[in-house]
Order: sequence, then structure tokens, then C-alpha cells
Amino acid sequence: MQARILLVEDEVNMARTLAKNLERAGHAVEHAPHGEAALARLGEASFDVVLTDLKMPVMDGMALLRAMHERRLAPAVVVLTGYGTIESAVEAMKLGAADYLIKDARPQEILFTIERVLKLDALKRENARLRGEIGRLHGFGELIGESTPMKETYRVLNTVAGNKSTVLVSGESGTGKELVARTIHERGALAAHPFVAINCAGLSETLLDSQLFGHRRGAFTGAVHDHDGVFRAAEGGTLFLDEVAEIPLSLQAKFLRAVEQREVTPLGASLPVPVDVRLIAATNRDLEGEVRAGRFRQDLYYRLNVVHLTLPPLRARPEDIPLLAEHFLRRFSREYQVAAKRLAAEVMERLRTYAWPGNVRELQNTIERAFALAAAETITLDDLPAAVRGLPSPDAPAVDLSDVPTLEEAERRLFAAALRKSGGNKNEAARLLGIDRQRLYRKIEKYGLG
Repeated sequence: MQARILLVEDEVNMARTLAKNLERAGHAVEHAPHGEAALARLGEASFDVVLTDLKMPVMDGMALLRAMHERRLAPAVVVLTGYGTIESAVEAMKLGAADYLIKDARPQEILFTIERVLKLDALKRENARLRGEIGRLHGFGELIGESTPMKETYRVLNTVAGNKSTVLVSGESGTGKELVARTIHERGALAAHPFVAINCAGLSETLLDSQLFGHRRGAFTGAVHDHDGVFRAAEGGTLFLDEVAEIPLSLQAKFLRAVEQREVTPLGASLPVPVDVRLIAATNRDLEGEVRAGRFRQDLYYRLNVVHLTLPPLRARPEDIPLLAEHFLRRFSREYQVAAKRLAAEVMERLRTYAWPGNVRELQNTIERAFALAAAETITLDDLPAAVRGLPSPDAPAVDLSDVPTLEEAERRLFAAALRKSGGNKNEAARLLGIDRQRLYRKIEKYGLG
């Protein structure tokens, strides 16, 4: 088994002899004269084994081991010293050394030790890979959960991933609609082709038209270059349209043509351009209700609703919360490159009983916050946000919950209030609300505030 070995040795003749023996055995060897130089090299390149002396100037072997342990550097370490004592051997092993040799060891003994350490390290990596595979058995791709609703979701995903059917994904915000779309794409025949996502909310009609279908130079103010649009950017792959219910009614006819005819006409162009994409649309609204209210075209709804997948809110699958929490703990341990943390029993119980209005996204943010703030290895209730702990936010005003309006009713009241305050001036109302005029007009039409 060949390896890249970093030899850390201050005695030049000893280093030359060791390097020659290792290279004869087929290993690639680099030399560093002390621990500080070794650390610098470890930051620049990857090595399989570090073979280090203990007694060296500038930075000795023990200090190197400590620094590698603190920085969680990956190579296995074999300590080689002419000053062998039980105490130093024990300390070196505690700091992560895989083995310990005396400098007058025979060349074959050193080679045998290197081979054994390499095999042990490969076994550890394989165990870690298998643990990851076992973790993935609790879900489907990057989706996590073993509850009945999620198993039904996986069944549908497994079926639609094998074809190019248009899929409509509905569910509350934070349930993972884009992750579902990516999973369908990555597990299907289009995985090698582009996956392009666009959020249809918050853009003016002209900008959304341009983003979806493209434009030609000079089509509108600021259009200084041709732009292909997301339909053409996703050519041969998958186009994910998030918050599809926000597409303005006036633009839906053009969108329907793109879906039905598989061609788009960029702004400022006279001829349509053919496109070949798989469509996955998502919404957190009741599209059938939007159709009944006249805000969404019925024919477009039918074209999008070929396969309908409804994602369950997190509160409907509390048995999945421990799996998700542990998944996020492992993720942030890798991202922060620190030792794994665990949740206290009362924390896990609180996570299971909390309603999670923000669904999986809120749980992820909660775990990341707790991971970042927890001083100890165990995350306690004090590390959770006040809302998750069931406490009022310290700066939140008192709210009378006896007559809470729906989100839609609250939004209607907000827009009505902005119009009253602006005296009916729509430019001023849009400024007060921090939105563009096109979005304001859509809301005025939606709520009958004109």
C-alpha cells in the first residue's frame, strides 16, 4: 500500500536514511526539519502518514501532535524517537499518535508499522463511510425521516424520478420543497444536466418575464445584453419554479404556452425558441383556491398538476425530529470542524413537542444556533431560542391571542392600512411596504382594495 509520508526530523543524516528506506518501499516522502515547518506543509498538501521525531528545535513532536489534534488534521501519526520512555509513549498516544517506535528500530519494523497504520486508517474511513450509509437509510437522498408521511413521499419520489413528468410540490414554507425537487432531479436520468431554480415572488412582471423567458438587448431600459432566461438555461435538465402562485395573471398565458408548446419568446424577440426542460413547480398556497378566486388560470393549474406531491409539516411527523436533529448536529460538526455535540434529554423532548411553524428550516436554524452558542459539548435548554423554549421574546410586545387573524387576513389589513396612510397614492404605499408597484397592484387586485 503506497502512501504520501511527511517525515519530520531535525537530524539530516537520519532523515536521509529514513526517506531512502521508505522510498524504496514505494512511498512518496517529503521532509520537514521541525514541527512548525510540518504544520505549514500540512496546510498546503494532503498526506497519509506523518512520521515525526519528538525532540526537535522550534517546535517538538509533542507540540506538533497537539497542534494537529486541535486543528483536526487527518493524517495518521507515527512517533519516532531516540528517547523512548513509557511516559512519552502514553502522552503521544493520548494526543492521537497511531504508533510509537524507537529510532534504532530496523527498517523492516518501520515499514511494517507504516503499513499497519495505513490499513487501520483505511478501515476507520470505511467505517465512517458505512455509518454515513446507515444514516442515509433513515431517509431518501438528502431527505430525512422514517414517518409514514415521509415514506409515502419517498414512494412517489422514487416513481417520478424515473420519468420526466411535471410535478407540483405543495407544502408550508420550510418543509423542503426545493430539496425534493433537487432529489427528483439528482436521482433521475437528467442528473447530468442543469438544475435551475427561480423564485417567482418579489419580482416585477417585466423582470419575471425576462428571468423566465429571456430578453433581447434594448427590450427595456437596462437591457444592454441578450439574456437567455431560465427555461433555456435549464435546457435538457430540470427547471424548478418556487412560489409559482406568485406569477402575475397577465403573465400566466405566456407561461402556459411555454409549458404546452415547449417554446419561449424572449422579450423583444419576434420568433419563439424551442426548449426542452422538466418542470417542477412549488407553492405554499392552495392553488385550487387561487383558481376559484380567479387569481390563477385553471388550464395552467392542470398543466402543472400532473403529479401532485404534498409535503407534511414537521408537526405532523414528530417521530422524525430526533433523526433530523442528529443529522443537523453531524452536519454542523463537519462544517465547523469541531467535536460533535449532543442534545440533553430535556432539549430533545422540547424539540419533539414544539409546533415548528417554520418546519424543517426552523429546526435547522435552531440546531445551528445552539451548536454555535453552546459552550459545552452538551446542548441545554438555555441554548435554545426563547420561542422554542416556550418563553415570550424579551423584546416582543404583548399580543392578544384571543382573536388572531389568518396570515392572508393580516396581509390584507396591512395593505389596506398602507393605502389609507398614503391617501390612496400607490407609489407611496409601495414605498411604505418596501415592495415594487407591480407587487402592490397584484395584492390590490387579490384583496379587492382598488
